[in-house]
Order: sequence, then structure tokens, then C-alpha cells
Amino acid sequence: MAISSTVFNQIPAALRLPGWYIEFDNRLAGNSVFMGKLLVVGQKLAAGSQGAGSLVRVTGKEQADELFGRGSMLAEMMRAIKDVDLYTETWAIALDDDGTATKAKGTIEVTDGPAETRPLALYVAGRRVWVEMAGGDDPQVVAQAIVDAVNADDRMPVTAAVNGTTPSQVDLTCRWGGETGNDIDLRDSVKGETRPRALALTYTQPTGGAVNPSLDPVIAAMGGEWWNWIALPYTDTTSLEAIEGELADRYGPMRQIGGRAFAAFRGTHSETGTLGSGRNSPHLSVMGTGLAPSATWIWAATDAIVAAGALAIDPARPLQRLTLPGLIPPAEDDRWSDPERNLLLYDGIATYTVASDGSVQIERQITTYQENDAGIADDSYLDINVPETLERIRFEQISLFAQKYPRHKLAADEDRAFYDPSQPIMTPKVAKTELLNLYELTLMGAYGWVRDYAGYAESLQANIDPNDPARLNVIDQPMLIGQYRVHAQQTQFRR
Repeated sequence: MAISSTVFNQIPAALRLPGWYIEFDNRLAGNSVFMGKLLVVGQKLAAGSQGAGSLVRVTGKEQADELFGRGSMLAEMMRAIKDVDLYTETWAIALDDDGTATKAKGTIEVTDGPAETRPLALYVAGRRVWVEMAGGDDPQVVAQAIVDAVNADDRMPVTAAVNGTTPSQVDLTCRWGGETGNDIDLRDSVKGETRPRALALTYTQPTGGAVNPSLDPVIAAMGGEWWNWIALPYTDTTSLEAIEGELADRYGPMRQIGGRAFAAFRGTHSETGTLGSGRNSPHLSVMGTGLAPSATWIWAATDAIVAAGALAIDPARPLQRLTLPGLIPPAEDDRWSDPERNLLLYDGIATYTVASDGSVQIERQITTYQENDAGIADDSYLDINVPETLERIRFEQISLFAQKYPRHKLAADEDRAFYDPSQPIMTPKVAKTELLNLYELTLMGAYGWVRDYAGYAESLQANIDPNDPARLNVIDQPMLIGQYRVHAQQTQFRR
């Protein structure tokens, strides 16, 4: 058949000027390129130059200090992220304290001074500061030394002052308002540092922090951009409901820009299980930290960047055994046992283990999704790999058709033989062929995201909508590949 002038995109049909006109069409050459983005949410300090509620791309730790204020929650989250991964594109939305927020406060009471000259390794939210002291110092002198050491470190999440009534007591106040300050852990000698002999300290863990910032400015600033992963420092009900609702809407077919939020919760086993049992979202993953020294906002940021780096490479590959650098786990006596962690995995809480060198490793990164709309137990979205893989399959499918068939007409299969083969015409059969090739060669062969090609081919359906000749309806049933998580074996020995 002759090639019609209507197949060209740029060379006009009404052309009488002599010459050789060659246009280029990249539909058969391009490949979809996925580059995920991480969004980090947190509070800034007044010293930060970045306005609250606006997006900014962050490429370095020093930039984060300038934008959000050195020692702020958000600056420290970005520092933890950049210590792990400099290549994942990372953006931030800073928040101011809520106008009604209160700041968490704790105390350190010095009841006996040291009998030897040796510095104390004081840990505040997992950050160590050395407190110099001399043998024979009385409690008041030690208290002042603690104040001086804490205030000299501008990355501390607290400020310190000697109590106005009890000079041997140090009052610590979180630098920002809200519930997150209640997660600040106070202790010393976490990593086996030698404690000054005879020194006696009584720690009162911070409490009283209330009212986290609203996430409304965050959701507004997210706009229509595709944010694949979000580091979220808040686990209050209002914040979680807001992010769950937004991510559910983004995951749907009318927006197709879904993402997963990573949060962390500090509390007892019972408190952690209760929080997880009260949530039910395939787009939220909450890591239960237990009574760990490291701050929850740092756990959330570290978990998010480690997961993001791995999921960007392969969304179907399990995250188990990936190290979460820089995090300090609970003391060995406070760590949850295997049965306790297994219970949490039925409560919608992601878990971790601790290696022999003390490093924290992801054990199983699950979502909080636990039941369907009918209230029936449902594990379809249990592991984070499921929504991540589905999102990437959709990305590949959309990219394929958008690249190769951007301005095609639509005809029935039985009519295709009457048209010039060069005509840009889509048919149900062509769509099915493209999806089958993508499934077999890319999704299954090159990427290893799916399985059961025969079942997929048998179930694939495509037809022109009987009420709309411009609409092609397709139903496909990909079978996602599983993850090698549990090896169960019975050894029947003989003698």
C-alpha cells in the first residue's frame, strides 16, 4: 500500500516547495526512565531562611542548616539522609511550630558529684556530648557543666538551664513545640563509655510537648508533583489521617502519583501495637523503635532514605537486612523478642533487628494495611513492595503507550486490514500485543517484578467501549513476584 501524507507529524500535506524533507520520530527509540523523589517534612527554627510551607530541593547538609536552622528537626533529618545517600533527589517542606504548641521539658538532677576526673558521655536524643568534670566537683558544679556542654552544641534538640530553685538540677527544653519533643531520650554512656566514678544522676524524660503542626500546608505544597517517598516525623492521629488520605487519592487512577510515607513510633510494646492496630493504609509504614536513644524523626528519615534507595533500584526486592546507619537501638534488655516482633507484624508495625556490631537493620518493612473495606483481614498490601511494584508497573505501561502511541486513532481489530499499515491506528489487538511483550520481556524478563506469563496472557482483555468509540478498555491481571522472607524446612533425619 502507498504511504499516506497523513502519517507525518511535522511535514505538511499541502507542500509544493521542492526539496528533501526528513522528520524524526522518537516513538520507537525512547525508554522510560524512572527517577524517584523523596520529600522530607519537619519543623524549622526561626533562624532558618526558608519560608514555612514551601518546597525546596536540598543537596547538602550545610544548605539544610542554613534553610531550616542548625539543630532543627528538619535540618537533622536532612543531615541523616545525606549521610546515607547523596544521589536520591530530596526535597523538603519546612513547618513552623503551631501557634498553640507547647515544648517538651525534662530534667537531669545531679545527686552526687564524681570521685574522679573523667568526662561524662551524655546522650540527648541519641546525640552525644562530652561533659567535662573533675573529681570532687559538687552537684551544683556538675549541673552547670552539663548546661555549658549542652548549650555549646548547636545541633542539640534541647536548650539547658540550671533550675532556679534547685541549683543541682538541669532543666532541658526542646527547641521546638509539639509531641515529638516527648520522644527525646536522656541517658549517658550508651556505647560503653566509662562513667565517672561515684557520679549519680537522675533523669526525668521529657514530657508535656503538645500540638504538632498541621499538615495542610504540606499537602498544598505537594501540588501535582509525584513524591515517591515521604519522611514523616509525626505519628499523631490527625497527621496520619491527613497523609493517608492524600496518598490514597494520589495512588488512584485519576492522579497516578502515589507514594509511601515512613514514620517511626517510640513507646512500649503495648503502645506500639495499639498505634499500629488503629491504622489501615497501604501507603504508610511505621517503624516501632522501642525505647531507643535515637530520635523518632531521625529513625523516620533514615528508614525513608534507605528504603527509597533500594526501592528505586528494584521495588520488588525485599528490604530485609538493609542497615539503617547511625541509629542507636535500645539497650539489649529493652529489645523486643522474636515473638513480640511477630505480634507487631500483625499489628501493622514494621520491625528491625540489631546485628552483632550494634547496627540496626530492617527486618520487615510492612505497611499499616490490615483489612479490606468490609473489615475482613487482608494481607494484599501487607508488604511495602506490593504498592511500590504496582506503581512501577503502571509507570512502565503508561510510558509505553504515551511514547509509542501519543496521537493514534482507534479502530476495531476486524477493520485494521482495510487501513494503510502506516496509519497511526490503535486496535485492541495491538494494545494486547504491547502489554504481553512488556510483561514478558521487561516486567518479567528484565526486571523480575511479575510471574506467570501464561496466566497473564490468558486473562488479558481489551475492547473498544461500546458507548464511547474513543475509549479502549483493558483489564489485565499481573501476578506479582513474591519475596523470599521465610524458609520453612522439616528435616527428617535417619540413623
